[in-house]
Amino acid sequence: MTFSCYDRLPFLDGESSRNLLVNELARVRAEYGFRLIGYVVMPEHVHLLTSEPKKGTVSTVMKMLKQRVSRKMRKQSEEIEREPAFWMERFYDFNVYNQKKITEKLDYMHANPVKRGLVEHPGDWMWSSWGRIVKGEKGLIEIDWLG
Repeated sequence: MTFSCYDRLPFLDGESSRNLLVNELARVRAEYGFRLIGYVVMPEHVHLLTSEPKKGTVSTVMKMLKQRVSRKMRKQSEEIEREPAFWMERFYDFNVYNQKKITEKLDYMHANPVKRGLVEHPGDWMWSSWGRIVKGEKGLIEIDWLG
């Protein structure tokens, strides 16, 4: 899934805002019981590779995550509070059905910070599952292994 900040504004540009999103992702994941295969948090959008949730639907999960992050971020920032919205209304999903597609999506997601010039190597972007998946590092949030 991919979802973006309103008007692609960089509401997630700061470390604290990206950390807030990762923390809320962990909470929503625990509540709705989905597997987190991979993620990347960019300054103005987020990529998630997940399973279907045990409770509710993907739409419910996305609603809860986006709502919690936007409410907390609006309380922390007058600039964001003045914007008409925090998130774009939709999210974009793509069904991944085999290991080849999973690898393809993870590679695409993890390359994002490099393509944007935020870091030189995917392992340098800490708001990503790359370090956990490739090197087995702890990371900011636990990743569910496939298999």
